Amino acid sequence: MKIQISSKIKEACPNLNLAILTCEVKNSVTSDEFWVEMETEIQRIKSSYSLEEINKRPKIASTRKIYKALGKDPNRYRPSAEALCRRIIREIPVYKVSTLVDIINLVSIRSGFSIGGFDSDKIQGDVELGVGTSEDEFEAIRRGLLNVEGLPLYRDQLGGIGTPTSDNERTKISESTTHLLMIINGYSSKSGLEEAANHALELLRKYADLRRYELIRIE
Repeated sequence: MKIQISSKIKEACPNLNLAILTCEVKNSVTSDEFWVEMETEIQRIKSSYSLEEINKRPKIASTRKIYKALGKDPNRYRPSAEALCRRIIREIPVYKVSTLVDIINLVSIRSGFSIGGFDSDKIQGDVELGVGTSEDEFEAIRRGLLNVEGLPLYRDQLGGIGTPTSDNERTKISESTTHLLMIINGYSSKSGLEEAANHALELLRKYADLRRYELIRIE
């Protein structure tokens, strides 16, 4: 599988950097041991930020900036990392989904990066990061149809699979997922990407029986 960047994204975001992880894993019900790590991070966010400060975290702010550059309102279509952190500050519980999904959420909450997580066996052909249009029909996870026009949009041969706001139902991680594609989106620089990727690998080794993997960077 190749991942390419469209010219429109390159023009709007010349400092784009991606960390792309493909790996063989085992999904499961989230363990109590893992959730202790999640709760620790939840408390750190609560003690470190106010609601008004969340969107000023550097990685969140850079994602919001690309939304604006592409003509999308980031207050209406919030990046996933921002939405998760806002839930925490507003005392809304972070939902448990599965080990793989919750690992992605924890890395996103800590780093501020919006992270795409996909079952790579469900992806058809190569993937391109482009910009959503009014022609793209996108069923977001737990949200129904999402207007992706003006959002950074990963597409495979069949259509959109993920945005920084939400991933698609068609390629989502399920209980039976054994091949994971994780894309950490750095829209302003490579700062923090290596740390976020290493954190993800550490958690996957500890909780998801990480076996074969490949980590590549696109700058």
